[in-house]
Amino acid sequence: MNTKLHTREKSYSCEVCCSCFTSKQYLATHMRAHTGEKPYTCEVCGFSSTRKDTLAMHMRTHTGEKPYSCEVCGFSYTRNDSLVIHMKTHTGEKPYSCEVCGSSFTAKNNMLRHMKTHTGDKAYSCDVCGSPFAHKQGMLKHMKTHTGEKPYSCEVCGSSFTKKQHMLQHMRTHTKEKPYSCEDCGSSFTRKYSLVIHMLKHTGEKPYSCEVCGYSFTWKNNLLQHMRTHTGEKPYSCEVCGSSFALKNTMLKHMRTHTGEKPYSCEVCGSSFQDKKNVLRHMSTHTGDRPYSCEVCGSSFTNKIDLAIHMRIHTGEKPYSCKVCHSSFTRKHTLSIHMRTHTGEKPYSCEVCGSLFSQKHNMLQHMRTHTGEKPYSCEVCGFSFTQKHYKVKHMRTHTGENEKKTFKST
Repeated sequence: MNTKLHTREKSYSCEVCCSCFTSKQYLATHMRAHTGEKPYTCEVCGFSSTRKDTLAMHMRTHTGEKPYSCEVCGFSYTRNDSLVIHMKTHTGEKPYSCEVCGSSFTAKNNMLRHMKTHTGDKAYSCDVCGSPFAHKQGMLKHMKTHTGEKPYSCEVCGSSFTKKQHMLQHMRTHTKEKPYSCEDCGSSFTRKYSLVIHMLKHTGEKPYSCEVCGYSFTWKNNLLQHMRTHTGEKPYSCEVCGSSFALKNTMLKHMRTHTGEKPYSCEVCGSSFQDKKNVLRHMSTHTGDRPYSCEVCGSSFTNKIDLAIHMRIHTGEKPYSCKVCHSSFTRKHTLSIHMRTHTGEKPYSCEVCGSLFSQKHNMLQHMRTHTGEKPYSCEVCGFSFTQKHYKVKHMRTHTGENEKKTFKST
């Protein structure tokens, strides 16, 4: 018997598939693959296995035991083979290569999955919508989009996820762990994918191109969003007023006009804003920093976007057009406000009397009729006004100016 162990002689053969084994016990275990016998059962969840050691590994999913630890980063695993695969992330070893394109992988299973991208083999289908999948695991994950099942929960905040990987990535928002670092600038990321995308900023690569206008993008998602400018698709709708938007993020920002939510606060004065970029712009009023200057007139701005918008005054460019009356505007926001003259939308409400307004500043001016606030004062006689243009008109009584002028309220 000892001789067989050293020489690895395989004298026990399976009568079904002819596989050979070094011991009678191994053959008996193998035969269960043909008979379907699973004598080892988990007392917690009923999981059954053909092998005792497989059941022992399964039990760790209930006990949380992870006896195999990485000596480099301390990450722990329930199985030794998982640790072996993990160690390759430190050594850089990728022993499994694709025969078609040469891509390398740390695990054989990942290489086999990759091969299906070349063969197009999709053997697994969703019973609900019929979507095909190359891997059973992918199909099972997809099924959760129909069932709504989110079996993985965060122990810190209770957020639940359909995939374990997403839960682990979420946990880094609590631990602040950022294991993926850029070798060029040192920026760190919680996800490997985020690092890959970040690296495109250094290489300048924009692999996703629009087939209509040729515009290129660093991210695929940005290309898909851009395509809606050609198709006119606006899949995200406001449940309050019915306004539709091309981007989900834009719809969520719009909802704040109804809820009054202002989640972004200035750390200096405490002022709150609905949009993050607005709080960043506001911060410059404290720092006085205006690093972007107009080459034509010398006007300076706190951010690059405001400079680009300002330049349209010199170029005459008005890239945003109304599809109803064809009026053109230099800013997208101005077009959005203009569209309310056609739609009749009035998203700003007075909390006192319920009056509706299409523009926020009109609502704020109206509120002064309730509060009695008169923020615009005459420097000559001290008389106060609710609106700036009333003060401007009043000033003429002191200057003697009689010429009629038209002022726009600000």
